[in-house]
Amino acid sequence: MKMINHTLGAAAIAAAGVLASGTASAQNVKIGVIETLSGPQAASGLMYRTAARYAVDRINALGGWNGQPVQLVEYDNQGGPTGAADKLKTAISDGVHLIVQGASSAVGGQLTEDVRKHNLRNPGKEIVYLNVGAEALELTGEKCHFHHFRFSGNAQVRTKALVQAMKSAGALGSRVYAINQNYSWGQDMEKATVDNAAPGGYEVVEKTLHDVNRIQDFAPYVAKIGAAKADTVITGNWSNDLLLLMKATRAAGLKTRFGTIFLDQPGNIANAGDLAVGHFIAHTFNAEAGGAEGEKFVNDYRTRTGSAPVATDPQTVFGLLMVGDALGRVKPEGGKFNVNAFARALETTKISTPNGEISMRADDHQALLPLVVSTVSKEARYKVDNTDMGFKPVKLFSAQEAATPAQASCKMQRPS
Repeated sequence: MKMINHTLGAAAIAAAGVLASGTASAQNVKIGVIETLSGPQAASGLMYRTAARYAVDRINALGGWNGQPVQLVEYDNQGGPTGAADKLKTAISDGVHLIVQGASSAVGGQLTEDVRKHNLRNPGKEIVYLNVGAEALELTGEKCHFHHFRFSGNAQVRTKALVQAMKSAGALGSRVYAINQNYSWGQDMEKATVDNAAPGGYEVVEKTLHDVNRIQDFAPYVAKIGAAKADTVITGNWSNDLLLLMKATRAAGLKTRFGTIFLDQPGNIANAGDLAVGHFIAHTFNAEAGGAEGEKFVNDYRTRTGSAPVATDPQTVFGLLMVGDALGRVKPEGGKFNVNAFARALETTKISTPNGEISMRADDHQALLPLVVSTVSKEARYKVDNTDMGFKPVKLFSAQEAATPAQASCKMQRPS
């Protein structure tokens, strides 16, 4: 664990210094990132950390909170719910007010329940969980609560956009195979694929759930896809489970098109090569769809972090910029930061991004965000993974177009 106060250059330091004068007695807001920051599974966690550092830099460049810089504290959860639970206890002991996490719905489920229980037992010492990537539906459904906010998508909104765009492009077909990892996220994706069959005009010819990141040979699954005569495979698979599935499809000579959620994870396009051309993805940001503002964001992010914002980076940045907006509308109470007042401000937050407006829905604390459906193409403006391919926008959905209703199972209870 280490404490970090990032700023964006001399101007930011000067601004923070001016604003801090006369407010030294005010409390600092502390944001804690609880992610996998070491070991073989650290790649995703490190991306969330980089994006959080960039966003906190921007918040501090605008004065932080009440003239004091926001402090970013980092905790290594070592890859699982148990480690995350332990690090949450440490963060609470360190006086952290806001927790950021995204790289696993299993970890997210642990953290949201631990945060809920802590807040019930410690009125006046509440903390907020800022969910920037754990997309299991239950987190804004039966497990929703006042101190949890999600800034990424979920299976229903992503699949809805994916199906609509692929159908409009004439790339969906009438026979769809659903294959997913067997845990909450994969189960949500399977259900979303079934739910969108009627509006998409397709039949789900078969559904498969498999172990997570344990399958080395997807040939038997590909044989099933071929036997089902599927036009399209819709999958929420990520990492090797997506790459190996696509490779096995090519090896079998199938020309089945893929509709994906995580094809933009770093390394996927480089590893897949030309196999990926023509496949689709529903993602939370596409710089080409954002025009001049998209290019400006990419250039600034690359300058300050050394890499372009891809995969989960943009949603993390935009989510924390919403946090910064809410912080600007919360005043100290006796020199201290009121977490419940912050949460109420965050419920009403709206910001503009290169792809459109993002707002927070108070009913279930699910961010309403624009989604872009793209196809892998050599004609894309922005290339990825040092290849000649990138993600060419097919359709940009506004937040309102992409949204699905709040789940009836969310019974939001607000502090009196």
